[in-house]
Amino acid sequence: MKLPVIVLGGGGHAKVLWDTLQLCSVEIIGYTDPQAPQSQSIGQSPMWLGADEIISSYSPDSVLLVNGLGSAGAPTLRKRIFDQWQKRGYTFASVVHPSAIVAQSAQIGEGAQIMAGAIIQAGAVVGNNCIINTRGSIDHDCVLGHHVHIAPGATLSGDVRVGDEVHIGTGATVIQNRVIAANAIVGAGAVVVHDVRSGSTVVGVPARSLSKSEEK
Repeated sequence: MKLPVIVLGGGGHAKVLWDTLQLCSVEIIGYTDPQAPQSQSIGQSPMWLGADEIISSYSPDSVLLVNGLGSAGAPTLRKRIFDQWQKRGYTFASVVHPSAIVAQSAQIGEGAQIMAGAIIQAGAVVGNNCIINTRGSIDHDCVLGHHVHIAPGATLSGDVRVGDEVHIGTGATVIQNRVIAANAIVGAGAVVVHDVRSGSTVVGVPARSLSKSEEK
């Protein structure tokens, strides 16, 4: 990255990103958070700048942004922040951990984050603002929409199609040629052997859809 970055958020996911950016020798101006940081130090954490609106004091062509919000707790907020600042003309940096393996033919969207030990195989497409978390595995020719979270240790076999704003939980497995439609949730440890409908939640081995009462 030729431009310095500002990280939006100061929570757990942001800490992991700070470490990755430092490993990549990226200049971090600081991070934003609506509340002042707690007294405890977090390693080599960057400087707290204030709330998100401080970003407006930097011109869009002088900085890159890094979305430090994790999607597990606030997926809608993560998407809203990305859309808000992109509409204002700012660009989100894609972050790739040095230990990740990304095929040359893979396509990585704006603001996508490929974390430690992740694998993105040949022909795969990762959309904007996605997280491929620790040791996530995306095999050949998979296509992921925007704002997707692949949690730690999840595995997508070849030719899987994933819609926008899908969450695939920790350690889940999706067999080849399946479709996970938009806004679906795949529970931790699930094994998906059938297509998953939009907005549904599936859990178990093999994965089955929860009823609305069971989701509560």
